[in-house]
Amino acid sequence: MRALVVFESMYGNTHTIADRIADGLRPAFDVTVCAVADATPTLVAASDLVVVGGPTHLHGMSSNTSRRAAVDALAKDDTLVLDEDAEGPGLRDWFDKIGAQSVAAAAFDTRVDAPPVLTGRASKGIAKRLRKHGFRVIADPESFLVDKRSHLLDGEEGRARAWGAKLASLAGHTSITSSDP
Repeated sequence: MRALVVFESMYGNTHTIADRIADGLRPAFDVTVCAVADATPTLVAASDLVVVGGPTHLHGMSSNTSRRAAVDALAKDDTLVLDEDAEGPGLRDWFDKIGAQSVAAAAFDTRVDAPPVLTGRASKGIAKRLRKHGFRVIADPESFLVDKRSHLLDGEEGRARAWGAKLASLAGHTSITSSDP
């Protein structure tokens, strides 16, 4: 069985979470992790499970404007590093090109550690677009948290790994969960 984890990431947090979700899926799936620019319709169609995630910007999925603002923020904070795939297309562009798919799927995001009513959740918009394109969403959207300086909170990598294992189980496969961070 094949799983595809697709991510959009600006500062590497969503990329890291995608890698940890893949770790949780690996006992049950042959997993490919790729940036949104590399997630072709053919690669998606060849998968039994597609997990899609991106950062929360301005209460939802990123836009060209919010992605530019994230790049501009690098000049103000020398602790941030641009993810190697950040300057490619975003999830909105990907959804515009992906076409209809009938594959099991799940959605995740990264967002600031605050109530969702204040931050929004990109994962809800991702799940909605997955359904619109014919994907069968098998789990509620999940958020992984960063601090106000855009660094993953302690424990989030382990939680992502556990969520990946849960997705494998929901997809009808047995998986091993890990308590390692």
